[in-house]
Formats: sequence, structure tokens, C-alpha cells
Amino acid sequence: MTAAVHFTKMQGIGNDYVYINGFEERVENPGELARRVSDRHFGVGSDGLVLILPSGTADVRMRMFNADGSEAEMCGNAIRCVGKYVHDHGILAKDVIRVETRAGEKVVRLLFEGGEVCGATVDMGEPELNPARIPVTDERPDGSQRFVARPVEVAGTTYAVTAVSMGNPHAVVFLEGIDALNLPELGPQFEHHPLFPQRTNTEFVEVASSTAIRMRVWERGAGETLACGTGACAAAVACVLNGRTSRQVAVQLRGGVLKVHWDEASNHVYMTGGAETVFTGTYFL
Repeated sequence: MTAAVHFTKMQGIGNDYVYINGFEERVENPGELARRVSDRHFGVGSDGLVLILPSGTADVRMRMFNADGSEAEMCGNAIRCVGKYVHDHGILAKDVIRVETRAGEKVVRLLFEGGEVCGATVDMGEPELNPARIPVTDERPDGSQRFVARPVEVAGTTYAVTAVSMGNPHAVVFLEGIDALNLPELGPQFEHHPLFPQRTNTEFVEVASSTAIRMRVWERGAGETLACGTGACAAAVACVLNGRTSRQVAVQLRGGVLKVHWDEASNHVYMTGGAETVFTGTYFL
């Protein structure tokens, strides 16, 4: 008999993943499975794989694998979909869900429309600005200084880079004309730059106003995606650090809009966006 696994494909403003219910299904090699299901020609087609699992410390546990099979710490768009999944599938009868991730515990507050879960607001926690903890190589004597608008040479061009961790590393660059960027060429140059020992996600940001920005993202291990939740949060933090926007900003990505608020009192970043089920199916191993 051919082995099979049941899955649900979900997306948060175009950032799509294959979700597997780890309460019912067992996956022996999730990295390999992520590579197979993510293939948009020979697999299901996705930015990666998410396992929803029991947790000993929170309501549920989330493991997230990029399309190349590498395991990531967190995904902001995926965690909203995790919240919707566990509610819709009767795993939890809660509107506020605590999710264990490799980047720590996150709190997901579900949003409803017509009695159905349509999205969520996620408490993403505090941004990490210490270069050693992002991590980013910092040659300055004081390693605790922030890595803000530092000149970095990439592919022969010098960019002002702001480094932020939202549980995973991000490099934020402010540019004009981001639609014209050749990200398949430029993105890997940032991702694999020796400055970032664990590679990095890169956000290319164009400021529209004090409350709105546009962004394209090159995700570590996945390439350009239509959206990145942690990246939108990192970009919003970088905007404040560079004096470009207010603490509440609408982030326009290729897949849609995320609302991000870096709360001054708590130092926590809150992200609000949609979550949708695309289809369910069976994948034969």
C-alpha cells in the first residue's frame, strides 16, 4: 500500500504553505517532505511546510520548513493560518491561542467575519536589535550597538542596511523603484552575504508616507515570496529606527496588506492580516 499524508494548503496574503495536522499524522522527514510538496510543478506548490503539533508549554506547537527543506524559526503569515487551522478543525475552542515556535511563544488573537475566522492579530514579541543576537557580524568594539543604516557592499553596490531579528534575521534596505529590482539576482547576494552567519531574509522597502510603505522580500531558503509577516514587522521597526514612519504602518506587499504596530509602551510588535484555506488533499509519499 502506498503511504500517504493528508494536508491543507493555506495562505496569508499570498504566502502559502502546506499544513499537516501532527495530532493525527506522522512525518518522518519533514525537511525532505517540504522540498517535495513545495515544488510548484511536481508537488503541491508552496513556500514551505508547516507541522501543527502538540506542545508541552503552549496550546500548540508549530514547526516551519522552507521550500529548500531548511527549518526556520518563525513565519508571521503561517502562524495566523495555524490559528485558523486549529480553530476550524476543532483542535482548540479558543479565540486567543498560544503557539510554541523556535522563536519563542507567540500569542495569536483570531479575527472573525460572518462567524468564520478571517485572520488574526499576532503578538510578535520584542524586536531584537543586538547584532550578536540577530545574528549579524559586527566588527565594532561594542557589539551591543544597533546595526542601523550601516553601509554594506553587495554585488559591487553599497547599501544602507538595518538589521533586525523578529525571531529570525532580517536585513532591511530602503530604495526607490523596488518594482524594477532583479530579486532573483540580488536576493541571494544578500541572503548568503558573510555578514549574516545564519543567512538572512531581505526586505527592499519604498516609503510611501509616514503611515504606509511598499515592500518586496527575498526569503531565506524560499526566494521571493508574495509576503513575509516577520519581514513586514522587521521593516516597520527599521522604518521607526531610521525616522521614516510612525509606529503604526500599513505594509503593502505583492500579496496584500499587513498592518504592523510597534507599541512604544510594551516594545512588542503586533501584526494583523488575513488567513485563508485554499484546498485540502492527500499527498502520496
